[in-house]
Amino acid sequence: IIIGCMTGIILLLDGCSGESKMPVTEFETERYNTGLYESTLYAEDLCVSEHDVTLEGYEGDTDLHASALFDLNDKKLLYSWQSHERLYPASTTKIMTALVALENGNPDDIVTISRTAAAASFPSDAQVCGLREGEQWSLDSLLNALLLYSGNDAATAIAEHIAGSEEKFVNMMNDRAKELMANNTHFMNPHGLHDENHYTTAYDLYLIFNECIKNEHFVEIITQDSYTAVFTNPDGSQGQTIFEPTNYYAKGIVEEPDNVTIIGGKTGTTGEAGNCLILLENDSEGDPYISIVMGAPDKSTLYEDMTSLIEKIP
Repeated sequence: IIIGCMTGIILLLDGCSGESKMPVTEFETERYNTGLYESTLYAEDLCVSEHDVTLEGYEGDTDLHASALFDLNDKKLLYSWQSHERLYPASTTKIMTALVALENGNPDDIVTISRTAAAASFPSDAQVCGLREGEQWSLDSLLNALLLYSGNDAATAIAEHIAGSEEKFVNMMNDRAKELMANNTHFMNPHGLHDENHYTTAYDLYLIFNECIKNEHFVEIITQDSYTAVFTNPDGSQGQTIFEPTNYYAKGIVEEPDNVTIIGGKTGTTGEAGNCLILLENDSEGDPYISIVMGAPDKSTLYEDMTSLIEKIP
């Protein structure tokens, strides 16, 4: 019985061969050796390296926690010292805060300052903009206060507005970090005040900052010499304040090297993190680079090391 069934199936297939084999033959003839699916790897547009990278003619300062230089056009890591070491980021955290806010909010949004976002709720030595409970600020003004003046109160106000609470916003920050493959990063707050479980690496900061500078408004903010914020006081009257960058190159305290134009960046300082700085700069041809210094013992060392690093841009 089994042999008879198999014979019948073979005869049936042979009888249909004129109809069934032809379409398959045509399909294979047309598509053989042809890519049916083409895409690009995520890291294809990134500077990638697992190890330290030396730069000819440059001796890095090994007293730093980490430093790195990235060539964005050639997708090349030109220099790297401990760039995959987990470190405290201090206020360089705020670039991720800005990224999440810009991706999930509208700069024209009006934000009412809560008690927890008011400057009075922060330690006396924390960098604050002086926000008061009940004031109303545009999200855009808070972003300028965040990135230029590094206001911790601005960070909390932004977080609460975007996510409803600081805790929920931090979850958004950590989720976004994972999407960017910043796998050695974990945030505990939106401002960077010290927490043992709040850390990143120089390389992860590059990944985050590299995504930030794709946003034109982010670049517009960090390029400014100053920003005038207009806000509404709790009594309905208008208030005004001016924010200037904490970056010494932008303030004119430190002269930028002749071979580059510094576009802007973000500073960060705590006792545990030391002095940190991440910058976007262009060379004489207008090609972009990102440079990072983390853990300098003081401001003088921070800017000396950053200048010596970016002077080596080809």
